[in-house]
Amino acid sequence: MGVLLLFVDGIGLGEADPEINPLARARVSRLRLFRDCPSPDPAAILVPTDACMGVPGLPQSATGQTSLLAGLNAPAAVGSHINGYCTKPLAALLDGRSLFSRVKAAGRDATFANAYTPGFLEKPPRFLSVTTIATRQAGLRIRTLEDLARGDALFHDFTNRLLPERGCYLPPITPGEAGRRLAVLTAAHAFTMYEHFLTDLAGHARDMARAALVLENLEALLDGLLSHLDLFRHLVVLASDHGNIEDLSAKQHTLNCVPTLLWGEGAGAVAAGIRNLADISPAILHHLDML
Repeated sequence: MGVLLLFVDGIGLGEADPEINPLARARVSRLRLFRDCPSPDPAAILVPTDACMGVPGLPQSATGQTSLLAGLNAPAAVGSHINGYCTKPLAALLDGRSLFSRVKAAGRDATFANAYTPGFLEKPPRFLSVTTIATRQAGLRIRTLEDLARGDALFHDFTNRLLPERGCYLPPITPGEAGRRLAVLTAAHAFTMYEHFLTDLAGHARDMARAALVLENLEALLDGLLSHLDLFRHLVVLASDHGNIEDLSAKQHTLNCVPTLLWGEGAGAVAAGIRNLADISPAILHHLDML
């Protein structure tokens, strides 16, 4: 039994308006997600999930991701929504509490599926993401370009087409092949997380064509993943940290609920425990019999 947390940055539940919402314009079916509408995928459960958590202001990445991984209301704990990178107070909240750390402490295998480039590993940036901090705190092995070349990791652009921007060169792969590789990783671990943030970048760019293509590729990844994973034994949880891409008329994040989509073994029980971002980690740990 394994769980995949497929973290997709910056996707909310907005209006079904193709003029502003690429989820209504893109050629997608599983991801045709709108406010007050059920999941378009009959195999999935959709939970509209509160990303604001009672704290004034627009939800932001650093506090949203900390809430999701650590199972607590991070913006309330630090006094505001915090954008971008992991601050020292957020790192303190994550330490020993993240899903990575909790699964490892229970004696089970946890992994972060994203590959890091040699440039990042040789000279890490001053400010690091929540997921990178949580991976380091848990002492997990960092996946590298060599893992990516073997098919044992995914780049944040799972087609590899953006790798040359980082001075790295590997053959591009299809989204479906990326989904197959992610299924193999999921089947080999109790808990796997993969982070994809091109959705948030496309939302900030406010480019409809670019956003639609990002969503179409993401759906193709999902198709490859779900067709190669035994959903009688494994659970897939797609989650986000805040709204953005669903409303290209807005320059910033949105106040919309975010989708939590669940497929596979135990999906109903896990979904029943989720109302806001802080509920996702405990629901996954309950599913893995770790709470």
